[in-house]
Amino acid sequence: MTDEQETKCHAIIHTHAVAAAAGNAVPVPGLGVATDLVAMTTMCTSLCAVLGGSISEEAAKAMAIAAIKNTMLKQPIKVMAKELSKLIPGLGQIVAPAVSVVLLEAAGWVWARELDQKFN
Repeated sequence: MTDEQETKCHAIIHTHAVAAAAGNAVPVPGLGVATDLVAMTTMCTSLCAVLGGSISEEAAKAMAIAAIKNTMLKQPIKVMAKELSKLIPGLGQIVAPAVSVVLLEAAGWVWARELDQKFN
């Protein structure tokens, strides 16, 4: 990955993480998972474009679903806490966005490395 590609990936990942955090601040249980899915799907297609490849929206959505599923299986308490915290006024607006940012940041950098190896 070149320095220019890394800078672009950095901007894409952080922008999508912030967008997902904003969506997760809404105190509606379940909305956070949908927001994460949309953010991860668009993040994946953007990363592919930067790294010289292309991917269909369906494939990007499948990657996003797999990432969320893996997180739910490996860290079910974190995901449950994220969604259930929204039932407590104030707490949900802090916990859910924070967990979402961590999820998107981690997935974004893993994807960036994998896609770089695949396309370069």
